[in-house]
Amino acid sequence: MRTAFARLFVLAAVALSGPRWVAAQQWPALPDRNGAAELPAQEWPQRPGPRTIRVLVHYPSGDLASVTAQTGVMLTLHNWGGKDCDGTANPQELARQLNVVALCVNYLQSGPKDSIEGPEPYDFGYLQGLDALRALYWVTSQLKESGHHYADGRLYCTGGSGGGNVTLMANKLAPRTFACIVDMCGMKKLSDEIAFNLPGNGGLNARWSRDPASPSFLTVDEQQLRFVGHPEHLATMKRLGSATHIMVVHGVDDTVTYPHAVEMVENMQRAKLDVEPYFVTKDRVDGTTFTTTGHALGNRTRIVLEVAGKYLTPGPQAIVRPGPTDFDRREDIRYATATGDFIISYRTGFPIGRFEKR
Repeated sequence: MRTAFARLFVLAAVALSGPRWVAAQQWPALPDRNGAAELPAQEWPQRPGPRTIRVLVHYPSGDLASVTAQTGVMLTLHNWGGKDCDGTANPQELARQLNVVALCVNYLQSGPKDSIEGPEPYDFGYLQGLDALRALYWVTSQLKESGHHYADGRLYCTGGSGGGNVTLMANKLAPRTFACIVDMCGMKKLSDEIAFNLPGNGGLNARWSRDPASPSFLTVDEQQLRFVGHPEHLATMKRLGSATHIMVVHGVDDTVTYPHAVEMVENMQRAKLDVEPYFVTKDRVDGTTFTTTGHALGNRTRIVLEVAGKYLTPGPQAIVRPGPTDFDRREDIRYATATGDFIISYRTGFPIGRFEKR
């Protein structure tokens, strides 16, 4: 099994141009019980060289033997500045109550040192989304390789704040993979205010530069990709057949990003994507699940279970993906931007991103 995965990395390194890929490392086996694993990741141009991501695995009853043909897989992604399972729905509760293998992913720039204190610009969802998707691919592929039955149509994702941003980006980068996602106050676009630390950013500083000579220079292409409500990109997702049920849970007094949430939802509705807004107003604050109409929202585990539980729990209202995942389709996805195309290649199964200038 490990030899096969290692061979995939070698093939990816040889066949694809663009950034250098981590080809020398092997994918680990799934842990027998709740545990952690290190996965090889795509190179980050800001720090060239090999890179890995840490993934925490939580089974329905604590061990691999509890995975059955009804068990799905769900990402639960930490906040900007967090790591492991910070600021998102509790993975063990999700695993137990929803019958899923729940994954927390230490995607690129996890932890305050790299995401907040570091000199490099904050990625804002691109490589972070690819990291989350690699974790999902690793689990599903390992289950298939070992002949372990699971419910492949029940692939879900959630996250709070920065994790909500990565959730939305992961769905954009793999538009035919998730059955349902739950974004909780995630950032929807890399606005100028957030990118360049301008007034009105609410303290969100992504540390990008307008100077073309700077290694942190933000191109218009990079900025467009990171808008998850980009009308042309939403049209591409619809054309590709995206059927993900997109739940957008956002506080109306989250002043910096709530207008972006409204814009994204309206653009998704125009594109005829399956989006369900759940805007938290004062009448929804109950002191238990929702404690504020601001960014924090409340108990993010309870929010997922109360707002989307009927879609995520096996049963008559459960949302199940109708077709094969992008991992299985082995196709390239293209998002056109101002001067080129971002290509997310699934030719080796796991996603590899690159930019091609026109």
